[in-house]
Amino acid sequence: MRAVLIEKFGEAPRIADVPDPVPADHGVVVRVDATGLCHSDWHAWAGHDPGAPLPLVPGHELAGTITAVGRDVASWRVGQRVTVPFVCGCGTCEVCRAGDAQVCPHQTQPGFTGWGSFAALVALDHADFNLVEVPDAVTQVAAAALGCRFATAYRALVGRARVQPGEWVAVLGCGGVGLSAVMIAAALGARVVATDHGEQARALATELGAEAVLDAGAVDVPAAIHDLTDGGTHVALDAVGSERTCADSVLALRRRGRQVQVGLLPAAQGHPRVPMERVVAYELDLLGSHGMAAADYPQMLRLVADGRLDPARLVTRTIGLEEAAAELPLLGERAAEGVTVVLPHERRGGTQWP
Repeated sequence: MRAVLIEKFGEAPRIADVPDPVPADHGVVVRVDATGLCHSDWHAWAGHDPGAPLPLVPGHELAGTITAVGRDVASWRVGQRVTVPFVCGCGTCEVCRAGDAQVCPHQTQPGFTGWGSFAALVALDHADFNLVEVPDAVTQVAAAALGCRFATAYRALVGRARVQPGEWVAVLGCGGVGLSAVMIAAALGARVVATDHGEQARALATELGAEAVLDAGAVDVPAAIHDLTDGGTHVALDAVGSERTCADSVLALRRRGRQVQVGLLPAAQGHPRVPMERVVAYELDLLGSHGMAAADYPQMLRLVADGRLDPARLVTRTIGLEEAAAELPLLGERAAEGVTVVLPHERRGGTQWP
């Protein structure tokens, strides 16, 4: 099969012909119909994930069609359309049994712990526990955004911050996860203020329901948010993952507010300074959020099916594997606006690879 292959961290990936995957006894192989190009993939390319194997096929945000099923899989068959969380739990440990597969100590992650979805095919583990069926009303392109950015934003706001109607929510960074958070918070009845350096990103946030947007490069973000919200937001979500945005999200909160850290802060980039004096003085809650377990998808998918949430609106363009290989190293320099989806089987010009 054709795949994007990383042979050395930090060096340009290439398109290669590699062996087709085979399913584990508990797994499946999926034809990748669509897969998101995510900033987390850049972290994999840069080598920020300890233990990632080389060579590595990146990609973790996917939707596709099952082509092969392991002998111990009971719930899935060839031909079904599926997506999967970017964290796959083992399904048997105490953490998974408690419903928290997103932090399973034995987790696998396509594109990080093993080969991922920037390829024609991908093998997925513990299929009975991790796979999610894609509803007929949801396209594969839209479903590709669900497994990481959209589901992560959904759980961050619903499961972790427990956003309530009428509350102010600040979203720092309007890439894929940030715009997902804007849409979800607005659908929950929250009042949203979004920040970003990019004019187009701010315009997209407005279209998706933000009541106010701020140019992150032109204002004192916490001060501006306090002015807009009469004392700070109830919830702030850092969708970027930098020392500055982490601190700004804490400082943007009103007393007894909740900060949710979604953007990755890898140790390789240095440990961030967090304004803990404000955390103590305001009795703030600092919450981490790391994806969403497959068992929690049905509630989110019901909102997608009834039209309250529309992940397809986040997709700003589609590209092929060649463009994905070229653009992956650039994601550390500039964040993509909206969601870019890779179509592994599509050649330039719209024809299909065999």
